Amino acid sequence: MNILVTGGAGYVGSVLLPELVKDGHHIKCLDRFFFGMDYLSQKQFEGKIELIRDDIRWFGPEILKDVDIVMDLAALSNDPVGALEPEKTYQINHLGRARVAKISKEMGVKQYILASSASVYGQQNGTVDEKSIVNPITDYSKANRKAEEDVLKLNDSDFCVTVLRFSSVYGSSPRMRFDISVNSMILEMYRNQKIVVRGKNNSRPFIHIKDAVKAYQKAIDASKNIISGQIFNVGSDEQNFKMGDIAENIIKATGQKCDLELGDTNDHRSYITSFKKIKDELGFNPSFSINDGANEIYNELCSNQLDNSNKTITLEWYKHIMSDQTLFNKLQINDQIL
Repeated sequence: MNILVTGGAGYVGSVLLPELVKDGHHIKCLDRFFFGMDYLSQKQFEGKIELIRDDIRWFGPEILKDVDIVMDLAALSNDPVGALEPEKTYQINHLGRARVAKISKEMGVKQYILASSASVYGQQNGTVDEKSIVNPITDYSKANRKAEEDVLKLNDSDFCVTVLRFSSVYGSSPRMRFDISVNSMILEMYRNQKIVVRGKNNSRPFIHIKDAVKAYQKAIDASKNIISGQIFNVGSDEQNFKMGDIAENIIKATGQKCDLELGDTNDHRSYITSFKKIKDELGFNPSFSINDGANEIYNELCSNQLDNSNKTITLEWYKHIMSDQTLFNKLQINDQIL
């Protein structure tokens, strides 16, 4: 298959693309490459991954010629960035991805997969599933929900649209991120021998990055009758955790001496998610646990295999780009960074 992956050089994308190559697919990776492209430029990917530096808001439709599947991962990637640039978040995460889906359909692409987030559930009582009323609270989650609505309207017998609502992802990646909850706790433990959790009773679902990649593979291989026009929560019932429990698990799993400070702040994002649908209909079962991710990241930090510079904190890196004129000039497209 010929697959276009937008945002393919990002945290999840840089783990996904090599797996798609192993599966025999030819990949086009469309990305702004704010965080570099060295990993995907390696010789092992020559002729297998085509790197395209462009933006989902204005790339030319010709890029989609002969593409069979589009995996739309491009986005401003979390709540802090969304809060910094709410209008840009709306333009990219909603309108940009709606544009990708529309052009994909016009160009004869057969399948479109949107990477969304379980954060659209917001604050909820009880367990939510794909039929539950959503409650997006942040600019990031609101843009995700609007994108879901717009792309699903395009689904028909010739254009299969699927929305994957991912749990909070953790684990090691060539484009490492330490601004997401599990990863940031591990880095804090590594640096300071202390973890601070402000909302110990807030509940979230979690998924290892390799299992997130497996969900994309399942969506490619699934019968279109099952996934056409559908939303799937991606994760497992066993990995719905309170934030305080996550921190305790990390400390126990790694066996490190670490102080733990637990607070009661409510950040208005707390939900328990059901994953029955993806398990029953796609046969999806995660293989990795929080303990696996904690040991993986901690050991790689100890052996200097992971970058933990400000480039791994998305918001800080964007601010750095804005303040560094040389870097700004290098990375801008159409006189814009975001």
